[in-house]
Amino acid sequence: MDQSCMPLIDHLKNFSSKKPVSFHVPGHKHGYIFPEAAKELFDSVLPVDVTEIAGMDDLHAPSKIIAEAEELAKDYFKSDHTFFLVGGSTVGNLAMIMTACNPGDEVIVQRNCHKSIINGLELAGAKPIFIAPEWRVDLQRYAAPSYDTVKQAILRFPNAKALILTYPDYFGMVFDIQSMIEFAHFNRIPVFVDEAHGVHFSTSEKLPQSALQLGADVVVQSAHKMAPAMTMAAYLHIGTSRVEKNQVAYYLQMLQSSSPSYPIMASLDAARFYLAELSKEKIQGVLNSVEEVRNIFSQASFWEWIPSDDPLKLTFHVKHGYKINEIETMFENHGIYPELTTENQFLFIHGLAPFVQQDYLKKTIQLVEEQLKKSMKHATIEGTKLFTNPIEELALSYQEMKHITSLLVPFAQSEGEIAAEAVIPYPPGIPVILKGERITEAHITKIQLLIQQGVTIQQREEGIRIYRKA
Repeated sequence: MDQSCMPLIDHLKNFSSKKPVSFHVPGHKHGYIFPEAAKELFDSVLPVDVTEIAGMDDLHAPSKIIAEAEELAKDYFKSDHTFFLVGGSTVGNLAMIMTACNPGDEVIVQRNCHKSIINGLELAGAKPIFIAPEWRVDLQRYAAPSYDTVKQAILRFPNAKALILTYPDYFGMVFDIQSMIEFAHFNRIPVFVDEAHGVHFSTSEKLPQSALQLGADVVVQSAHKMAPAMTMAAYLHIGTSRVEKNQVAYYLQMLQSSSPSYPIMASLDAARFYLAELSKEKIQGVLNSVEEVRNIFSQASFWEWIPSDDPLKLTFHVKHGYKINEIETMFENHGIYPELTTENQFLFIHGLAPFVQQDYLKKTIQLVEEQLKKSMKHATIEGTKLFTNPIEELALSYQEMKHITSLLVPFAQSEGEIAAEAVIPYPPGIPVILKGERITEAHITKIQLLIQQGVTIQQREEGIRIYRKA
């Protein structure tokens, strides 16, 4: 197929150029009705923020421009079918789980997965079998489960409806997922992959391979994370015939808006086009820029670079005696915002184009270095190992949780209790404590450490809600 086409983009541009008269929704009428104070900001988007009028298409039953755009994405990513998502990878993760699972079904799932995976399991009423990731001393954090852990879980739970893995992790690390896929398939278990951070793996042999090319049955990618797409734009790829396309489509139309955003869908069309147009020369230019930016960051004496399988992910481990949220604030005061901070690491994400503000970055690094020389040294805060059992189940099933009352207690008083809510630092959106999980001393230590470092915890109340059986 001609990957230089952008059917959605071209159609919307042509439609807008004709200055159509709107007697339909949305209520801004192609931008004619809008607050003056906000109009300039939205002027370029509102004329193409349309609905399913004549000449457009329907995301939930595409036959025209959306179907053509999805077909181009299918051809580029080499999938059996590709769906456009306007609800982020979240809705793709929910749909693939709902497709495979009925209440009570066992599902083997990587413990350090995104909260949307956990939410999908709860919505489906499934019985999660959690496989713990391995602690990587060289990275000073958890990465992926070992092949042996995956193998033992499959042998112990041969009736599992799916194996759900996260690849790559937030920091760009990958693992031998192909061996895990092959073993799962040998045991007739489909493999679903949350590949939110891997949409760009299709662009170069110098990047890791996508799980889609390694045999996964369903792969969900956040286009907006690493490709030039709008926030909430994502793809769901079906890779094999083990998963019924019509069932996935059924749950997507149930879970996604019946009025999907045309700008978001068009940005998926544009993102696919951008990825397809990246030549070897352009990719090399990006990688050269990555190395230059990494070298600039590495001039700082307060951290050390940690290599990643994905070179676009730049991770730095803060040395002893420095407070990470203090360094983060200094960068933000100079207009530089990292993607993520943990209790001891920074993650910066390089885009798919050369970085052009090297001089400003050098100056900022120097200024932060000078500020830290005047700053008080702090006691070092080390991470805590959380996952002691390689294979673990929840203390209560999702069905049991529906019939038990909960109460709020301080974190310090929750050890040994069963959590009635998840505790989720965001980003990255990976729960430290799961709903239905028994709370340990390690959990409490980790949460207190994150709070001390100023990491945002997605909690509505101070403390944690726990279950109490009557």
